[in-house]
Amino acid sequence: MARHIIHYTGPINSSTCGNLINTCSRALQQGAELLQLNIATMGGECSYGFTLYNFLRSLPVPVHTHNLGTVESMGNIIFLAGSHRTACALSKFLFHPFHWTLHGSVDHARMAEYAMSLDYDLRLYEQIVVERTEGASEALDVPRYLMAYPRILGPEEALRCGLIQAINDLPIAADSTQWSVHA
Repeated sequence: MARHIIHYTGPINSSTCGNLINTCSRALQQGAELLQLNIATMGGECSYGFTLYNFLRSLPVPVHTHNLGTVESMGNIIFLAGSHRTACALSKFLFHPFHWTLHGSVDHARMAEYAMSLDYDLRLYEQIVVERTEGASEALDVPRYLMAYPRILGPEEALRCGLIQAINDLPIAADSTQWSVHA
């Protein structure tokens, strides 16, 4: 099976979203039958995280995701798109409250819109985590982590919570086809 490895090392934003979509498309055109997405990200923008989740889930080949060191915030959503998920023995996952950066003045209507969007993103995030970790021996309390009490999980905890199926450093063969998406 032709496995293509894509290293995603950067924030989740417009640029990296477009680059990952383009890279996956090129790998498929070159005959990839399985995509292994190695992720190291501190997260980023909700809209692009959900976009990449949906895109990765729609691909016609299996997508395996691997925590290369740290998967944080919206990175968890991209990570959960994988049909098989692994993490290095020395890695972490971080769930923490959403935050937005506002520029300039904001009227009441815009503030209400931001609050609605934030609430919707929280529900969508929770729905994805619950669906993708179903059946785990330990449930994640996503609303708690996203609203007030951050949580860091090491690989053993991630295994119990259903974020990953295995702890594996996944050595890369010298002849592997590799791609890179970074900031």
